[in-house]
Amino acid sequence: MERLIKAFFYSLEGLAAAWRDEEAFRIEALVCLAAIPAAFFLAPFGTALALMLGSVLLVLIVELLNTAIEAAVDRMGSEIHPQAKKAKDAGSAAVLVAIINAFAIWSAILIL
Repeated sequence: MERLIKAFFYSLEGLAAAWRDEEAFRIEALVCLAAIPAAFFLAPFGTALALMLGSVLLVLIVELLNTAIEAAVDRMGSEIHPQAKKAKDAGSAAVLVAIINAFAIWSAILIL
């Protein structure tokens, strides 16, 4: 049980660090804070609500993973290396795909 409690607090530290250090995370988190209550009012049925909530939370999840990739790559050194660029670009692309996914889900539910 002690291990779970420590893991929980490490996770909170990770969220706090992302909020403090990553502007993109702050922007996406603020969008989520607006989108989550809006989803409860706009979703026409339960499955739509789950998709809408899941899609915006997925953006935050992927952004946190992208932040982790960037931190690990930066820790390795400041030299520009093709593999480091590839890792960072792939992480950024994952965030973009998650945002497109959220936009597509919200659009499909609200327009169709």
